[in-house]
Amino acid sequence: MKSKLLLLVFTLFILGCSNSVEFTEEYKNETSGKYLYHPDEIMTVSYDGNKIFFNFKGGKIEPVVLNDNEFFIPDMYKKFQFVEHPETKVMYLSVISKDDETKISYNYKKLSDDYKTPSQYLKEGNYEKALAGYLEIKAQDSTSSYIEEWEFNRIGYRHLRDEDYQKAIDVFTLNTKLHPNSDNVYDSLADAYLQSGDSLQAYNNYRKALERNPNNFRAEKYLKAYLSEEDK
Repeated sequence: MKSKLLLLVFTLFILGCSNSVEFTEEYKNETSGKYLYHPDEIMTVSYDGNKIFFNFKGGKIEPVVLNDNEFFIPDMYKKFQFVEHPETKVMYLSVISKDDETKISYNYKKLSDDYKTPSQYLKEGNYEKALAGYLEIKAQDSTSSYIEEWEFNRIGYRHLRDEDYQKAIDVFTLNTKLHPNSDNVYDSLADAYLQSGDSLQAYNNYRKALERNPNNFRAEKYLKAYLSEEDK
């Protein structure tokens, strides 16, 4: 309770110290745009007249302006500044350290205007670029929540329920590239092929599922039924 009270007092103090700063057009052009907030999330900095806004996670936040290049976001309890990398000349949104405010960090890199996250490519149906992005995330962190096997399965089965078979196949195929050792991803891909009417590809993928998990009885049942039909 005490910590919450101190936070409230501090926030009110910061709000009371908010400065009226005139941002130059040059500064706005240099700092506005997209920043890579997380591997599959973008933060956008925008201006409305002389007001600056941070847009991320579906929300639009107006920070407390402390000076001409220092901003405080109460919800995050963090101060930010814009810095240019001395070597690459790329702009970054930097979190100001609580312990040493003179220390420069390069947290969120500014992106090109046409940059898209893997999930944006996935939503558009550009599976090749989506996969390339997700594989890059996996290379950095194989346990990342952004490449969760069950989430892609959920998306794939949603397409399957809508009878959009090709989209389901594409999503499940992407999942096999990200999780090649999982029997479940091949099982799901086989389901999509089966419902689309491609029994041969269903057989091929159920076989891959069974190879990865000999206890996948559903896959085993289909393989036996398929082979018995072929023998007739």
